[in-house]
Amino acid sequence: MRRRYCDIEDIFLLAGDETVVTKAGKQTHGLDRFFSSIFGRPVKGLAFLAFSLVSVKRRESYPIRMEQLTKEKALCGQRKKKAKTQKKSKKKGKRGRPKGSKSKNRRDVELPEHLQQMQVWLKGTLRLLEIVGIPIIYFMFDGAFGNHNSLQMVQQCGLHLISKLRRDSALYFPYTGKQKKHGAKRKYGSKLDYDQIPDAYLVSTETVDKIRTHIYQMQMWHKLFPDKLNIVIVRKINLETGKWAHVVLFSSDLTLAADKLVDYYRLRFQIEFNFR
Repeated sequence: MRRRYCDIEDIFLLAGDETVVTKAGKQTHGLDRFFSSIFGRPVKGLAFLAFSLVSVKRRESYPIRMEQLTKEKALCGQRKKKAKTQKKSKKKGKRGRPKGSKSKNRRDVELPEHLQQMQVWLKGTLRLLEIVGIPIIYFMFDGAFGNHNSLQMVQQCGLHLISKLRRDSALYFPYTGKQKKHGAKRKYGSKLDYDQIPDAYLVSTETVDKIRTHIYQMQMWHKLFPDKLNIVIVRKINLETGKWAHVVLFSSDLTLAADKLVDYYRLRFQIEFNFR
């Protein structure tokens, strides 16, 4: 019989993050140059991936797994491949889908090596948590997981992802107009203008120390994701200067309320105390 260690009134989240420890020398395993957010540049050292259990009730994070990463398997070590310039062919092909081509399921993706390894560690961690009776629904990671491959990796583990998109991400409202009688149905409506977000999507407003915070929530399409996303935009305005900035959070759980999504993502910072 399995013994349950968790408080039934508590909610536990699983958070992941990478950290870089500077180190000199030549013989240490995994020693390489990794990007460090603290220094704002690549540094010589070691990279680690950590998984922590975050208690919503206690507002604390508990480290449960840490793995050393090599250059190839670290998100902070991925080199951006330079796009090779290709000469455009002068001959124009026929418009439309090539003959014989078939529709592909965009959810069936071939994960890159670093995400495959991370998925192995994530599944192993979930099995251990299941043994002690701690249910997990959400996995949280920073903006490094704000892409289609990372979302599919997390969903293949049976979890919902909470992460962050680029602040200039192209998001589209669902199309609500009249559909054509024939052909594929149109799903992309108007593009979101971050300067003029409709008030209909405003869920809360708060002013503290001359900083006004607006929180918007909407279900939107991103053309690089196969399914709609639960989007929450947090905009802060300085009432003295008029300057403003925003962050774009998202989750694959379309039913998650805006206040909880924001709160859960803020709790992800607790993992930093584990590093310290």
